Amino acid sequence: MPHNTDLFSDQTAQRHTRAEDIYALFIGCALIVLGIVCLHAAGLVTGGVAGVALLVSYIVPLSPGWLFTLINLPFFLLARAAMGTGFMLKTIVVSTGVTVLTLLSPSLLRFDFVDPLFAALFGGTVIGMGVLSLARHQAGVGGTGVLTLWLQKKRGWNAGRTQLAIDCCIMVVALFALPPAQVLLSAVSAAAMSSVLITFHRPGRYTGY
Repeated sequence: MPHNTDLFSDQTAQRHTRAEDIYALFIGCALIVLGIVCLHAAGLVTGGVAGVALLVSYIVPLSPGWLFTLINLPFFLLARAAMGTGFMLKTIVVSTGVTVLTLLSPSLLRFDFVDPLFAALFGGTVIGMGVLSLARHQAGVGGTGVLTLWLQKKRGWNAGRTQLAIDCCIMVVALFALPPAQVLLSAVSAAAMSSVLITFHRPGRYTGY
């Protein structure tokens, strides 16, 4: 008898229920906020719209949460045009959730000390896992994430690699606002985030939909 190594074959794949979608969106938002708080405590940034929000928060007196939503506003229409109304609505919910949880984070979670290198690796990784949770349930964090997911869907470009290229541009801009050592650690964070998507968000690795 041939040995079947695929324990989760397409024959058993089922659509996600609404409850599963809601739970996944909450998990994604929570992980993204955890990563943002960790990176912010270390004075670092990362890739994607979360990284842009963190970077701008060091320049203007606004929290990363508010900036996350403000930066995302023009991308909501792109999300609808690129991925459909359902994706856009979920992305709006995610953006709102990230903003609310980030604003509540001072009373929920505080870092008295975090090693910058650990913050870079841990913060980038958990943000990547949060984005992965959202992507598996047809949602995104907005911003560059919308573009990378659309390119993967339409062109077959790996979302992680595309995001990594965009993140390189963000790191170059960060050099004008942060010391080189912090930018280097921020690049480690962005690489950690993208590595999650490169490793786990690719065809043949997941059958749920």
